Parts: sequence; structure tokens; C-alpha cells
Amino acid sequence: MTDLMSAAIATVPVGSRRSGPWQSVIDSVTLARRSIRMAMRRTDAMLTALLMPVLLMLVFGYLFGGAIKVSVPGVSYITYLAPGVVLTCVMLGASTTAVSVNGDVTQGIIDRFRALDINGVAFVAGHVSASTIRNAVSAALVFAVAVPMGLRSHASVLAWLATAGLILLLILAISWLAALGGLLVSSPDAASSFTFFLMLIPFTSSAFVPIATMPRWLQVFARNQPATTIIESIRSLLEQKPAGTEPWLAVAWFGGIMLASAVLSAVVFQHRTR
Repeated sequence: MTDLMSAAIATVPVGSRRSGPWQSVIDSVTLARRSIRMAMRRTDAMLTALLMPVLLMLVFGYLFGGAIKVSVPGVSYITYLAPGVVLTCVMLGASTTAVSVNGDVTQGIIDRFRALDINGVAFVAGHVSASTIRNAVSAALVFAVAVPMGLRSHASVLAWLATAGLILLLILAISWLAALGGLLVSSPDAASSFTFFLMLIPFTSSAFVPIATMPRWLQVFARNQPATTIIESIRSLLEQKPAGTEPWLAVAWFGGIMLASAVLSAVVFQHRTR
């Protein structure tokens, strides 16, 4: 038994367990600490998660920006690009979350948690919490790199808080969806592949190029998918432009994804650990 498992079990001894929502919160915090400690020990994965936002901003901003910025009149391409890179980094992080969840399920560790009567929501919430912290750092790095590259925003404090709230909702929704994927598949390799389709979503939205430049048949999909709603909402907030109903659509989309994924994760967890 690993040190991490010993620490987790010591925190929630069998004889002192209580039922109820508060105990689920305690379990979630305990398992989140475990997931964070595991992530910190995987130096290569941690470096990749921290370097990827920087590399994406540099590649799209400097290599492709000169060709694309002419299609975005009145707006710096770096300012246009930053929300899309945040979305892409969250999608990349989803793979790590799915693999981590699946590893616990397929390697037998979950059986020890079940012996402690830890419910499925608490188990998945622990992984989601660690994923949220990791992806929040990645999102912060995107903006930290974008500012010296030319990102300019005169948004108010309230607009920045609203932006942070939308990004947090995005991270939570995708993390829960990735965790559900990790529970559904049979191996870590399959978990990694399961989230591959998520990487296609930013490229079929307004993340990197205006939708008007796409083929007509693709424009319909790009305008009516959740990624575009949250990207356009963040851009409107940063540029202090009227956002219309986009933020509410983004909240509806990603709030629904998060709720559905959390409920299904609990159901699938119970089914896989019976």
C-alpha cells in the first residue's frame, strides 16, 4: 500500500465514519489532497500542464497571428486568441483527469475506498477538485503570457470577476465530463482516447478564427456549440462590449454539462463497484 493510500485511509478511519452530506464533503477534500499530491509527484505531467499554455500562446500568437489578425478588425489577435487558448488548455487537461480516474478504478485502489464507504460523488469530486486547481493555474498562465504579448483590456473589476467565474464553470464542467469518461472506459489508454474528441471542439468554434471565414456548412455548427458561447462571452467582457445573451447561454450549457456529468458519474461509479 502506498503512502498516499495510507494517508487517505488514516484520514477517514472506518470506525469514525458518519453518513450525510458533510461527510461527503470531508471525503472529497481528503481525496482532492491525495490527487494533488499524486499530481505533484508526476513531474513530467506537471511540467507539461504548465508549459502547454505558454507554448500555445507563442505558437498561435507569433506564428499564425500575422496571417489571422487581418480578419479581426479593431481587435488585437492576442486579445482575440487568449480565451480560445484557455479553452484548449482545459480540454488538454481533461485527458489527465480521465486517465487518473480510470487508473484508480482499474488498478484496484477503488476497492479500498469502497471498504471505507466513500460514495461515488466524493471519489470523483476529489479528482475534479485537483483538476480544477491544475487548470486554473493553466488559465492564469495564459493571461500572464498574453499580457506581454499584447493583450489589452480595459475591463472593470466586475467584468474580470465574471470572466473568472465563466472560466471556473468551464473547468468544472469539462473536469466532471472527463471524470465520467474515465469511469466509462476499461483502460487508461482508452480514457486518454475518450477525451481526444474534446480537442476538436475549440477548432470548430470561434477560438482561433472568426466563424465567418469557415465554410457555410461548418458555420452553423460553430455558432451553436457551447465552446463558442463561452469564448464570445469572455471576449465581450474583456473588450467591454455588450454580451447579449451569450453569458447566460454559456452558463446554461456548461452548468448542464456539469450537473449531468456529476449525476451520471455517481451512477456509473455504483455500477462499476458493485
